[in-house]
Amino acid sequence: MSEDINKIDSIAINEVQLILAEKRTSLAVMRTGIAVLALPLSVMSVLIATSKYYDVIHVLHFLVPLGALNLALIVFGAYLIIRSIIRMRHYDGFINEIRRKHSIIGEFIE
Repeated sequence: MSEDINKIDSIAINEVQLILAEKRTSLAVMRTGIAVLALPLSVMSVLIATSKYYDVIHVLHFLVPLGALNLALIVFGAYLIIRSIIRMRHYDGFINEIRRKHSIIGEFIE
Protein backbone atom coordinates (compact mmCIF):
# COMPACT_ATOMS: atom_id res chain seq x y z
CA MET A 1 0.00 0.00 0.00
CA SER A 2 2.76 2.40 0.95
CA GLU A 3 4.63 1.47 -2.22
CA ASP A 4 1.58 2.43 -4.33
CA ILE A 5 1.33 5.82 -2.61
CA ASN A 6 5.03 6.47 -3.23
CA LYS A 7 4.59 5.49 -6.87
CA ILE A 8 1.62 7.84 -7.30
CA ASP A 9 3.51 10.68 -5.59
CA SER A 10 6.50 10.04 -7.85
CA ILE A 11 4.27 10.21 -10.93
CA ALA A 12 2.74 13.46 -9.68
CA ILE A 13 6.16 15.00 -9.15
CA ASN A 14 7.24 13.90 -12.64
CA GLU A 15 4.07 15.45 -14.10
CA VAL A 16 4.83 18.76 -12.40
CA GLN A 17 8.42 18.63 -13.65
CA LEU A 18 7.18 18.09 -17.20
CA ILE A 19 4.72 20.97 -16.93
CA LEU A 20 7.44 23.23 -15.52
CA ALA A 21 9.68 22.32 -18.46
CA GLU A 22 6.87 23.35 -20.82
CA LYS A 23 6.49 26.58 -18.86
CA ARG A 24 10.20 27.31 -19.30
CA THR A 25 9.73 26.81 -23.03
CA SER A 26 6.89 29.34 -22.97
CA LEU A 27 9.14 31.79 -21.15
CA ALA A 28 11.76 31.33 -23.88
CA VAL A 29 9.10 32.03 -26.51
CA MET A 30 8.13 35.18 -24.60
CA ARG A 31 11.77 36.29 -24.51
CA THR A 32 11.97 35.75 -28.28
CA GLY A 33 8.78 37.77 -28.78
CA ILE A 34 10.21 40.65 -26.78
CA ALA A 35 13.38 40.55 -28.88
CA VAL A 36 11.31 40.53 -32.08
CA LEU A 37 9.40 43.57 -30.80
CA ALA A 38 12.62 45.40 -30.02
CA LEU A 39 13.93 45.14 -33.59
CA PRO A 40 11.31 47.39 -35.28
CA LEU A 41 11.63 49.92 -32.47
CA SER A 42 15.39 50.06 -32.99
CA VAL A 43 15.05 50.45 -36.75
CA MET A 44 12.47 53.21 -36.42
CA SER A 45 14.56 55.10 -33.87
CA VAL A 46 17.57 55.00 -36.24
CA LEU A 47 15.39 56.25 -39.09
CA ILE A 48 14.04 59.08 -36.97
CA ALA A 49 17.52 60.01 -35.71
CA THR A 50 18.87 60.18 -39.28
CA SER A 51 15.78 61.76 -40.86
CA LYS A 52 17.50 65.12 -41.37
CA TYR A 53 19.87 63.47 -43.87
CA TYR A 54 17.20 62.33 -46.33
CA ASP A 55 13.92 63.48 -47.82
CA VAL A 56 11.04 61.11 -47.08
CA ILE A 57 9.51 61.57 -50.56
CA HIS A 58 12.75 60.49 -52.27
CA VAL A 59 13.15 57.34 -50.19
CA LEU A 60 9.48 56.42 -49.90
CA HIS A 61 10.02 53.31 -52.04
CA PHE A 62 12.35 52.05 -49.27
CA LEU A 63 10.30 53.25 -46.30
CA VAL A 64 7.00 51.61 -47.32
CA PRO A 65 8.37 48.02 -47.45
CA LEU A 66 10.39 48.69 -44.32
CA GLY A 67 7.25 49.91 -42.57
CA ALA A 68 5.34 46.83 -43.70
CA LEU A 69 8.15 44.59 -42.45
CA ASN A 70 8.22 46.44 -39.12
CA LEU A 71 4.46 46.06 -38.78
CA ALA A 72 4.72 42.34 -39.50
CA LEU A 73 7.47 41.99 -36.88
CA ILE A 74 5.39 43.87 -34.32
CA VAL A 75 2.38 41.64 -34.97
CA PHE A 76 4.54 38.50 -34.80
CA GLY A 77 6.24 39.62 -31.58
CA ALA A 78 2.89 40.45 -29.97
CA TYR A 79 1.53 37.06 -31.07
CA LEU A 80 4.48 35.24 -29.48
CA ILE A 81 4.12 37.16 -26.22
CA ILE A 82 0.36 36.73 -25.97
CA ARG A 83 0.55 33.04 -26.88
CA SER A 84 3.22 32.39 -24.26
CA ILE A 85 1.22 34.19 -21.56
CA ILE A 86 -1.86 32.13 -22.38
CA ARG A 87 0.16 28.90 -22.36
CA MET A 88 1.80 29.76 -19.03
CA ARG A 89 -1.59 30.39 -17.43
CA HIS A 90 -2.75 27.06 -18.85
CA TYR A 91 0.25 25.30 -17.31
CA ASP A 92 -0.40 27.02 -13.97
CA GLY A 93 -3.90 25.56 -14.07
CA PHE A 94 -2.47 22.09 -14.64
CA ILE A 95 -0.08 22.51 -11.72
CA ASN A 96 -2.88 23.70 -9.43
CA GLU A 97 -4.98 20.71 -10.44
CA ILE A 98 -2.16 18.30 -9.63
CA ARG A 99 -1.53 20.13 -6.37
CA ARG A 100 -5.16 19.70 -5.35
CA LYS A 101 -5.07 15.97 -6.12
CA HIS A 102 -1.74 15.19 -4.46
CA SER A 103 -0.91 16.61 -1.06
CA ILE A 104 2.83 16.01 -1.46
CA ILE A 105 3.00 18.62 -4.24
CA GLY A 106 1.20 21.20 -2.11
CA GLU A 107 4.12 21.27 0.29
CA PHE A 108 6.48 22.52 -2.41
CA ILE A 109 4.26 24.84 -4.46
CA GLU A 110 2.45 27.89 -3.17
